[in-house]
Amino acid sequence: MRQLVGTINHFKLICDHQGVESIRAVATAAIRNSANREDVLATLTRETSLPIELLSGEQEAEYGFLGMLSTLDVTDGLLVDIGGGSTEVTLFRDRKRQRSISFPFGCVNLNRSYMEGGMLSDRGLGELDRHIEALVRSESWIGEAAGLPVIGIGGTARAFGKIHQASTEYPFAQTHNYPIAAREGDRLLETLRRMPLDKRKKFPGLSKDRADLIVPGLAALRAILRLSGGSGYLICGAGLRDGLFLHTGLGRSDMLEDVLSYSIDNLSALHPEAPAAHMRHVHRSSMQLFDSSTRHYRYPPRARRWMEAASRLFRIGASIDYYKYAQHSFYLIMNTRLNGMSHREIILTAAIASFKNRNKARLAIQPYATILEPDDLEHICRLGMLLQLAVALDRSETQTISGLQIDVTPPLLTLRPLEAAGELEVERREIDALAGDFKKVWHLTPVLQR
Repeated sequence: MRQLVGTINHFKLICDHQGVESIRAVATAAIRNSANREDVLATLTRETSLPIELLSGEQEAEYGFLGMLSTLDVTDGLLVDIGGGSTEVTLFRDRKRQRSISFPFGCVNLNRSYMEGGMLSDRGLGELDRHIEALVRSESWIGEAAGLPVIGIGGTARAFGKIHQASTEYPFAQTHNYPIAAREGDRLLETLRRMPLDKRKKFPGLSKDRADLIVPGLAALRAILRLSGGSGYLICGAGLRDGLFLHTGLGRSDMLEDVLSYSIDNLSALHPEAPAAHMRHVHRSSMQLFDSSTRHYRYPPRARRWMEAASRLFRIGASIDYYKYAQHSFYLIMNTRLNGMSHREIILTAAIASFKNRNKARLAIQPYATILEPDDLEHICRLGMLLQLAVALDRSETQTISGLQIDVTPPLLTLRPLEAAGELEVERREIDALAGDFKKVWHLTPVLQR
């Protein structure tokens, strides 16, 4: 309690320094399961002048679910949050929570009960599995998750993602929305549990303070996957804290209808240097060009989402350097969590947003070849060139063109403004300069006519 009082008062000092007006402090299983929890809460309130809200297991599951589903574009799954003293499991379908349960086991109390000297023996693993099975089998609805992804949130899940990426030399440094096959969970658990604690502390991607907890945490996660019949793991970087923030700071208790659009809006707002009217104009033109091109090129199912994101974010790099905004836009998109997109889709979006030519695009995506698919460079070139054409249509950034009539009659792509305020000389010169590169990709020559 003395350590906790000091920690909370230190957090309060930081909040005061930053001008924070409101603090919401919550407690979870460590205090919820304590025999002296009333004394703990009273002491904390008295010594910190901060009321501590004790969450029930149901509330903890609810906030974790809100944080996860507001950052992942998933429809059905089994959400698992393995904490220190409890594990919350939630079944959801059609983005609606069906059932939740809070089990009284977590990586800390499993460590104390079944590990000796930092090691989990075969006998200890068997006992741990039987303990979890007895609890999980009592909730028959968990079996309804057969064939669905098991989505992990919390410290155990994030550590699982990091060590798996390190062990496979995964080139994209982000664990959010990261899938892991069931057999890979088995492989890592067996590797780690047979490794002495001192060596485990040096395992790539694993922080030293989690070296003793990762083994029981992974064992619990694997047991739930097997008992539920889940299809594999999906790591989510958001969870309880994100759900609390959405509920408290933004007043949200419902799920976002469009996770990706919300994420794009948020990222755009962080980089206001891009001229808003120009960005809106380019976005509208890009989507119109995309829709017109679908009769001449077969895109993957979600390509429209890539184009939507790229055409709204292509200029955010201007917040770093106006003259080199394309390369900085690539960096910012690659290093920002675009919720609702897979890692492959984030790479594609960044490459489309920063596209200049095929060679530069090939070099930009080369480090991520193991994540991408064989035709992805062609998709990048096609969509990137459409985005460049949309930018050229408003090169003066005055929105002189209001609406387009697009006619594709090979070998021409004819663009006719529905309304135009001016002679469009700047735009016409830009499109003429772009025509050669555009023809190499699309085998069409763009022409701007009055």
